[in-house]
Amino acid sequence: MKTITNFSKSNDYRSHIHDLIPGGAHTYSKGDDQFPALSPASITHGKGCRVWDEDGNEYIECLGGLASISLGHAYEPVIDRVAQELKKGNNFSRPSVLEREIAEQFLAMVGSHDMIKFAKNGSVITTAAVKLARAYTGRKLVARPIDHPFYSYDDWFIGSTDVKSGIPAEYSSLTVTYKSDDMASLIALFNQYPDQIACVISEPEKMNVLPENYLRDAIDLAHRHGALWIMDEMITGYKTDFPGSMKKYNVVPDMTTWGKGIANGFSFCCLTGKKEVMELGGIRRNGQEKLFLISTTHGGETCSIAAALATLEEFQTKPVLAHNQAIGQLFIDGSKDIIASHGLQHSIKQLQFNWHASLGYFDQEGNNSFGLRTLFHQELIRHGVLFQGIFCPNFAHTEQDVQHVLDAMNEACVIYKKGLEEGYASYLVGEPIKPVFRKYI
Repeated sequence: MKTITNFSKSNDYRSHIHDLIPGGAHTYSKGDDQFPALSPASITHGKGCRVWDEDGNEYIECLGGLASISLGHAYEPVIDRVAQELKKGNNFSRPSVLEREIAEQFLAMVGSHDMIKFAKNGSVITTAAVKLARAYTGRKLVARPIDHPFYSYDDWFIGSTDVKSGIPAEYSSLTVTYKSDDMASLIALFNQYPDQIACVISEPEKMNVLPENYLRDAIDLAHRHGALWIMDEMITGYKTDFPGSMKKYNVVPDMTTWGKGIANGFSFCCLTGKKEVMELGGIRRNGQEKLFLISTTHGGETCSIAAALATLEEFQTKPVLAHNQAIGQLFIDGSKDIIASHGLQHSIKQLQFNWHASLGYFDQEGNNSFGLRTLFHQELIRHGVLFQGIFCPNFAHTEQDVQHVLDAMNEACVIYKKGLEEGYASYLVGEPIKPVFRKYI
């Protein structure tokens, strides 16, 4: 296999970027502390499932823009539709006609929701859903799973994590937690805070294989206690099913948040929901108190709406979902065999989702090891695979690409096993990756 050794321009980028941008990137998941020292610091361009860095190194990208790439980089049908709209102008003083087009098509696809609201990122959307739930119920508390990693950069969520600097304790006290996908834990939470919880927000599947009928029973439980259910399909949308887990499990949450892959990397997210809830953010309830929901200059930007329309059409007319899940399963099956062949099943563990396959890394004592994680990623990058612990398939990944990733994993396991037995410090260049949600830098 090819070996990448030159990161000189990446190192130059790293040496300057933190003087210009706090954190060095605009989402912490892309930060330098999330990658080995021997890794690309920045990307010049991408095509399909491949990206290139400033040193000219080529990589198969496994997570695709943090799971936002569902079709592939620079996917021509999407780019063509975007270019077509850009020639007409990208932002106006009144809504574009595209806003009605995407609203009608997206709601028709979802099927069980009546209204939609756009924004540019997921945090704005989830916070809007929380605001609506509080207004609708007249309650303050938000319930979220303790073991799901991220819902928003806003105070209501970040205040409930270890990274709460700058957030008053009063905000932190308004978010309560339960164990994900655990009915007993959720029941106990409602009993602990009777008539106080406005909503439960949760990804439909992420950490575990769901117990039978869990989502349906959990939504019913929330409703019995007078709370709303917000289903966060930022990651699951267009991945678990089409449009997402709402259809897969045949459930109707009060609101659903969408993002990531629904516009193939373009900045388009949306909130869908039942009319009686969503209408609280409207302007037709004469004489009633106004709820200021979302107001963003760029929320109706035509190029991103065009990308969402083109992505929707590709999923409707081509076997994108089946392809992506088949590719993901190929990765799962192959990586499982490779890990077993090196006797590393106790140290490299898999979460078996063919739409979002992730790996965990553990030392000899069974402790989570960021050092071994970093070493494994370092070796995959050395062999031309940009890996962050997750393989999220897109329409551009081929069986040959998966084989390249698996071959690189086979090579990486050799070094990983030495690091496991002798200590990772002997093989790792630079510092281990650190958790994003940590109290101290």
